[in-house]
Formats: sequence, C-alpha cells, structure tokens
Amino acid sequence: MKGSYLLVFSLPNAARIQVGKLGNFPLKNGWYVYVGSAMNGLEQRIQRHLRTQKKIHWHIDYILPVAENIEVFYKESPTKEECNIARILEQQLNSIPGFGCSDCFCHSHLFWGSKHAIMSCVHQLNMTSYHGDANA
Repeated sequence: MKGSYLLVFSLPNAARIQVGKLGNFPLKNGWYVYVGSAMNGLEQRIQRHLRTQKKIHWHIDYILPVAENIEVFYKESPTKEECNIARILEQQLNSIPGFGCSDCFCHSHLFWGSKHAIMSCVHQLNMTSYHGDANA
C-alpha cells in the first residue's frame, strides 16, 4: 500500500526537544499533526511510528515518546501527496518551521492548533482513520 498519513497527537506539557542535528524545537502543550508518506509499505510505516521500541530515524521519532492520544489517518495514493497535504495544513494551522521537511522544499511537515481545527483538516483531506495492529 502506498500513500500519505497524518499523525495527530497531543503534548500534555510544553517541551524543548532536541531533534538530531536540526537542534532544539520548543513545543507548546496542545495538539499537533505530522504529515508523512510511504511509497512502499504505508501500513508498515504507520505501525513503526506507533511502536515504542524503535531506532530514531525520522524527525517525528524524537517527539512521539512524549506524545499522547495518538491517532493516525491515511490516504492511499500511487503518487506522493505529502507536500500538497503540508501546504493545505499550513494554510489552516500553525507550523513548526523546518520540521520533517529536510528532503523537500516545504516550510514544515509538523503543525499545531486546536483539536477541532486539526480534525477539520483531516476531514477536508478525506483521510481514513487507521485502526491496525500497533504491535505488528
């Protein structure tokens, strides 16, 4: 399965997170959404993000250990839509500049806002809720 996904989560407390060589990212408490894609193995990528035991590889891997209420949404697609989705999210939410976009020209792939605003974007993007096995 190929496509894009959204990780929607909350941070119960403000945090300053060291993200590899990118540096420190000050994050407020509240709701966030991260956009990613997997053009080979979408379900496996989602399951990997949901595991607690894993090597740190992507920027989001630094944040997920302190995240709560993680929900995943996805959209199958034969083409990479991650950056188009990020542009739509950036029009409606606040962005964390430079996060998750080191391999493209986007401003960010991590956004924050109210849970209502984030879920409104999820519905606007016609994303499907993921209910797979998080331990696979």
